[in-house]
Amino acid sequence: MSQERVLITGGASGIGAAIAARCRQDGYQPVIIDRIGDGIQADLSDSKETAHALEQALEDGPITRLVNNVGIVVPAHAENQTLDELQLAWSLNVRCAVQCMQALLPGMKAAEFGRIVNMSSRAALGKELRSAYSASKAGLLGMTRVWALELGLHGITANAIGPGPIRTELFDKANPPGDPRTERIIKSVPVKRVGTPDDIAQAASFLMDERSGFTTGQVLYVCGGMTVGVASV
Repeated sequence: MSQERVLITGGASGIGAAIAARCRQDGYQPVIIDRIGDGIQADLSDSKETAHALEQALEDGPITRLVNNVGIVVPAHAENQTLDELQLAWSLNVRCAVQCMQALLPGMKAAEFGRIVNMSSRAALGKELRSAYSASKAGLLGMTRVWALELGLHGITANAIGPGPIRTELFDKANPPGDPRTERIIKSVPVKRVGTPDDIAQAASFLMDERSGFTTGQVLYVCGGMTVGVASV
């Protein structure tokens, strides 16, 4: 019997690579689309390249698990955030997720089973210098809830993960080590450490599990407790 496959966007590094490694441990075959690495290479900010990459991913048959992980942070003060940056964040963080879901949906519906995990962010609750990023990640949360409502009758769940500060190259680029803002972030984490990509992979593993079919439309904040007292119950 062939391994079940999981499509992971942006799976060549950081959180995506950790999720891919965890998929292998869990007995799945990760199918990675990214600009780099040994998987399917594509610029997912471009809808045509995304479509071609999805065609390649589905050449070997349907894929019933999807992790919309790819994303970009374009830090800027609200008055300086450019429309090009806003468009880039929206295309990569939101449009790409919709396009991937729609491509895989026929196979999920035919199997009467599917697991969709959208990588949002604690920044969806609001964070300085994150107008474009927060807007796109909040949009992803809204879509997650809609997908849960619309797709549940087909055995498909849709959930989101909201990472807090996770030590990745992307995190360090947006939050330079030694910067006072970065130090304030670390000190504010109740468990007194920055998260790791494996912390996020653990959450994704749970949400992708066949036994997690009664969990849908939810946001799992993996943030060391930072959202306590901030996010609504």
